[in-house]
Amino acid sequence: MIRNVVGLVTGGASGLGKATVEQLIKNGARVVAFDLPSSDGAEVEAALGENCLFYPGDVRSTEDVMGAIEAGKNKFGAGLNAAVNCAGIGIAMKTYNINKDRIHPLEEFQRVVDVNLSGTFNIMRCVTQHMANNEPCSERNERGVIINTASIAAYDGQIGQAAYSASKGGIVAMTLPVARELSQYNIRVNTIAPGLFETPLLGGLPDKVKNHLANQVPFPSRLGNPLEYGQLVLSIIENQMLNGEVIRLDGAIRMQP
Repeated sequence: MIRNVVGLVTGGASGLGKATVEQLIKNGARVVAFDLPSSDGAEVEAALGENCLFYPGDVRSTEDVMGAIEAGKNKFGAGLNAAVNCAGIGIAMKTYNINKDRIHPLEEFQRVVDVNLSGTFNIMRCVTQHMANNEPCSERNERGVIINTASIAAYDGQIGQAAYSASKGGIVAMTLPVARELSQYNIRVNTIAPGLFETPLLGGLPDKVKNHLANQVPFPSRLGNPLEYGQLVLSIIENQMLNGEVIRLDGAIRMQP
């Protein structure tokens, strides 16, 4: 069980984010589930009870992020000391499609990078301002922990994933420098790079396609369960020596082109 954890989880109304909110609360934390106004956040809050607060907003908005942090402090009466970045989007688009004589729209590339990479950094910088002023935990002398979500696409990007891979590769690349920087405040920074998981991003695919993808995973030969992502989040929070690290959670898959 984790104690005295007040967390902020972006993308907290579905997929990996929702599973993380559930796991944290199940293990004794209080959590702000931060997601878009159009999400199912209100239903998540109702299902999880008084230790969950849904706050609608956009990770790219500093005003929204600061509002979520303040709302959590007011609701739970304690400072935020954990943040998990799960919000993200993806597209499949070639740099150039010769059959359609179509180039990748620059605005689509920028949109993915803006949400996935800039949005993650926006959360990090905002929560750091808050965490750095926390009183260190008496048992661990720690002020906070930040956990980001990259993807194996950062390493094994497939055809059509230029934007997505670039955005997730940026998250991988900034993990160590930000961890080094925030160490002076006793704040840890880690990143999880998930493989193929049963999330809304894959949920719309036909079963035949999902089975094909699952069979590519060496072991276990299946799609990941979002709860397994949430379990790793718990482990990172509990294990203080994990810092500046990117952890692949992928069943040893290496994606083909």
